[in-house]
This record gives sequence, C-alpha cells and structure tokens, in this order.
Amino acid sequence: MNLKIGNRLQRLRQKSADKEVDAFFISQPENRYYLSSFDGSDGFLLITPQNTILATDFRYIEQAKRQAPDYEIFPISNNIADWFPRLVAELNLRRLGFEAGHITFARYQQLTNALNKAKSQLKLVSVDGLVESLRAIKEPEEIELITKASAITDSAFEYIEDIIHIGMSEKEVAWEIEKFMREKSGQAIAFDFIVASGPNSALPHAKPSQHAIRSGEPIVIDIGARIGGYGSDLSRTICLGSHNNTFNKVYDTVLKAQLAAIATIREGMTGEEADNLARKVIDQAGYGEAFGHGLGHGTGLAPHEQPRLGPNSLEHLVNGMVFTIEPGIYLTGWGGVRIEDTVVMESGKIRVISKAKK
Repeated sequence: MNLKIGNRLQRLRQKSADKEVDAFFISQPENRYYLSSFDGSDGFLLITPQNTILATDFRYIEQAKRQAPDYEIFPISNNIADWFPRLVAELNLRRLGFEAGHITFARYQQLTNALNKAKSQLKLVSVDGLVESLRAIKEPEEIELITKASAITDSAFEYIEDIIHIGMSEKEVAWEIEKFMREKSGQAIAFDFIVASGPNSALPHAKPSQHAIRSGEPIVIDIGARIGGYGSDLSRTICLGSHNNTFNKVYDTVLKAQLAAIATIREGMTGEEADNLARKVIDQAGYGEAFGHGLGHGTGLAPHEQPRLGPNSLEHLVNGMVFTIEPGIYLTGWGGVRIEDTVVMESGKIRVISKAKK
C-alpha cells in the first residue's frame, strides 16, 4: 500500500480502537480523499483492522481502481438497502462508527432500516472528528501544496492591484481574479471569493455585487487558490483614492493585531489563547464589539477545518498545523477591514506562508 495512505490508515485504526468501534464508515468527501486518494463525487470507505473497502457506483468504478489501487472496490447502487447489509455482512462487525458530522438524519435512518430489514445485529455508533483530527496536522507534502497554492493567490492579488480602478464593480474584480487563478493553476478555486467595498465590506462574508467601487472606500478581498486538492486563504483590504482618518485608524489597528498574534503565538497554546492575543489589541483601540468572528481556522483539503482559533476553542496548536490569522473590524454603514494570512506552526512558532504585501 502507498506508504503515505498506509500511515494515515494506521493512525485512524488506532483512533477507532480508542473509540471502541470495530470499523469506521467514511462518507465525508475530503476525509475519503485523504485516506484513499479517490476524488470521485460519490462513494464510501469502510476501514476495519484488516480491510480497506471503497464502495462506489458504476460511474466511478474505473476511477476508483486507478486512484485507490490498494482498496477493495465494492460496487453499489442508489438503494442502500440493496448493498449496505451485504457490505458489512461477512466482516464480523459489532460496532460500526459513522461520521456524525456528515451523515444526515435521513441517511442514518436509511442505514438503520437496511440493517433491521436484513436482521443484522450491527450497531451504528456516532463518531465525529476522527479523520479531521488527523488532517489537522499536515505532512510536508501537504504543506508544500498549500505553499504552491498560496503563491498563486499572492500573484493574483498583485495582478488585481494593478488593474483595479474606481468604477469597477465587485463582481468584475472577483471574475478577474478567478480567471487569473484558473489560468495559473488549472484547478477550481478554493472557495467563493469575497470582494466587498464600502458598506458591503462591513459584512464578513459578503458576496460580490454590482456595487461600483468608489474613492476612499475600504475594499476587502478574500481569495484562495487550490493545488493538488489543497487550498490557500488570503485577505487584504485596500482603498483607492484618498484615505480618511477612519480607514487609517481601523487598518492600523487590524494590522497591529495580526502582527502581534503572528509574533507571539506558540505551540501548546489553545485556539482561545491565540485569539486573545489579537483581540486585546482591538479591544484596547475601542473596536472590541466590531471584531465578531474568531482569529482563524485551519485550511487544507477544506476551506475551513481544524484547528479553530477563537473564543472557547480549547484545541491546542501544535507543529504541522496550517491555519489562518485574520483579525477584522467591521463598522456598520462605513465598512470593514480584514487582513488574513495562511501560516504554519513550525519549531514551536508561526511561519507565514502567504507573501502578498499588506
């Protein structure tokens, strides 16, 4: 078996044993890819101490054989009752873990009904975050892919800085960035971009609109590229024309908060402790109520994954984790400022991966 995949499966099997389940049924797409390299849009993994099974339908059988050659391929149909009991029947399982954060209640009922109809004694056990906890600590190859994605994102920001102008709509800016990234990477973008100007930039997750950019307005640009399945995340806030005192004060506060967090976050801190490093700076400047989201989040196969940096986050930050540092201030009616970089924890401290100028 592929050594990288084999090591991941070994760690998963240990975690499954700790949860007292005999096997793990995986449905979440990023987790499925992480453990098998299969990137088809439909399918399931069944991991036991001895077996690695990839269950998928006719459309993806050949793809599964190529991408996951060490897996046993199990053909399935649309009707779970037809195939799920057969999948587990010969494996002598008593407790099967499933991904509670991904399986819907309707799907859970289908699985349960299928087992009941087949008079199976197998018990489905709710388990959450098992594979995600493995994914939180990146391998060197994963960090390299995120670094390549970040380089494309940096180039895209430099490109848009050269051509953006007053009167251009938010949608036009977003489309120019997306075209640039697709030409450079040949892959889908990491997430739906945010380009928000003026009062729209006070919405942390604003969607690009037909709003035309005006002089003196803050413009929040939040973008990410994808390479080999792994994504980057970058936010910059710019202003065309003259900067007023409000923009200068808000921007300088956010930048100071970000730089303080980058300089002082250390391995072993919780997500809440890291968040507090930036939040104190913003609180002291009088904008505490205007920083309504967490300091950051993990990034990799998914745009948002472990760890989470924010209030009440007790996750510990450790070497190998890749995440964002993105404080922001949002003032209703005026606009907002967010500055975000993708970083990695190395040798106990932060190394910034993204390079676009602030």
